[in-house]
Amino acid sequence: MKTTLDEMQLFVSVVDLGSISAAAEQLELTVSAASRTLTRLEHKLDTTLLNRTTRRLTLTDEGASFLEQARSILDSVNAAEEQMAARKHAPAGRLRVDAATPFMLHAIVPLIPGFRERYPDIELELNSNEGIIDLIEHRTDVALRIGALKDSTLHARKLATSRVRVLASPAYLAKHGAPRTTAQLLNAERHVLLGFSKPESLNEWPLRHPDGEPVQIQPHILSPNGETLRHLALSGQGIVCLSDFMTREDRASGALVQLFARQTLEVRQTIHAVYYRNTALASRIACFVDYLAEVFREKPFSG
Repeated sequence: MKTTLDEMQLFVSVVDLGSISAAAEQLELTVSAASRTLTRLEHKLDTTLLNRTTRRLTLTDEGASFLEQARSILDSVNAAEEQMAARKHAPAGRLRVDAATPFMLHAIVPLIPGFRERYPDIELELNSNEGIIDLIEHRTDVALRIGALKDSTLHARKLATSRVRVLASPAYLAKHGAPRTTAQLLNAERHVLLGFSKPESLNEWPLRHPDGEPVQIQPHILSPNGETLRHLALSGQGIVCLSDFMTREDRASGALVQLFARQTLEVRQTIHAVYYRNTALASRIACFVDYLAEVFREKPFSG
């Protein structure tokens, strides 16, 4: 499009106010600049829009036709801007959120009623992927990621931290006994260890050998899904190391018991909201991230 919105706005203002000088004052332009803009518009359209005399301006037939179209275009732009402004006050539209299954189930799903009550016009689409996904490929607006971030093309906001602990069910401990040392823990004849098939870094537990080296376990039962490991631990199938965000209620109810409470190192996983960098963050993303940060701050995962 050759014609600009500024040129259209000037033309409409000149017609409405009856003079170039009045339009220039309203639009905070010099009279000469306004006159040049009007001349440039007529040159682009290759037609005369206004007949100018020393006393008044009158629309040509072409000018009257263009005026109707210009008003319609400017009205549409104003309506679109007003709609965008309204969304900032009452965010709306579909919001696609991705998180690993355990975090989705234990941290996000319980917050949905409160979020929906506050933002009823946002349509949520909740997806779970256990690994890191491409946000654009999966049409994801915001993802919740736990641990270190590597993708520098993403904007990240820290929301919370969650401590990791070694846990077992009372039923398991009644049958196998509670390990008192790392040597007992790692004795395959005495204890069953539940761990991650990927990433293997999650199989480094927050304990140390007597020589000071970190404890890297060799799991007897593996899964890439922390929720699967949690259920195995709850059913008495072994000892597990999981993050507080998925075991808070289990520990509070006694369904899972922490082992090595005094020897456990202070290891916390960082939880981020990530989304692609852009110049203006969509209000529906901003309000969701703000809501999570607010709730996690008021009710942290780890004590």
